[in-house]
Amino acid sequence: MRRIYIWLIAIVTCMLSLLGFVAMNFSISAQPTPGRFETWLANRVKSWAIRQASARAHQPLPPAHIAAAVSRGRGLFNMECAFCHGHNGQKTSAIGYSMYPRVLTLDSPQVQNLSNREMYWVIENGIRLSGMPGFAKINNQSEIWELVLYAHSLGHTNQSMPIKK
Repeated sequence: MRRIYIWLIAIVTCMLSLLGFVAMNFSISAQPTPGRFETWLANRVKSWAIRQASARAHQPLPPAHIAAAVSRGRGLFNMECAFCHGHNGQKTSAIGYSMYPRVLTLDSPQVQNLSNREMYWVIENGIRLSGMPGFAKINNQSEIWELVLYAHSLGHTNQSMPIKK
């Protein structure tokens, strides 16, 4: 019985030593570019959380006049979002690039593959620990829809823009 306790203490001591070593060598700096696994894992968890949260959220209907909403959304974007996402949302600003996780370009597949419901949720609520603020206290529901529609318009080069469900 005494021998089991000695082995148990040795194993726990080794595990704590290993954990301490990892903790002392782990950096929380946002300066280095994250590795592929870290990026993959963070994106998977973020996508899952957005899908879950947006599915439970109540959202108003999108505006009827899409072209006018996209035009108004462009103006809101330039005032509120361009600081990080860049002037046209297709080239991240220096500030956005220096953040971790890196700010996405709005024409990227990661952004364009979000449904309107998911993108509305992201703009309304933000994403904790990412630098993406929630705009629910700044913009009304119509303005958030305008931002959603403008962001989705960046993934389409022609004027006809499909509405994602």
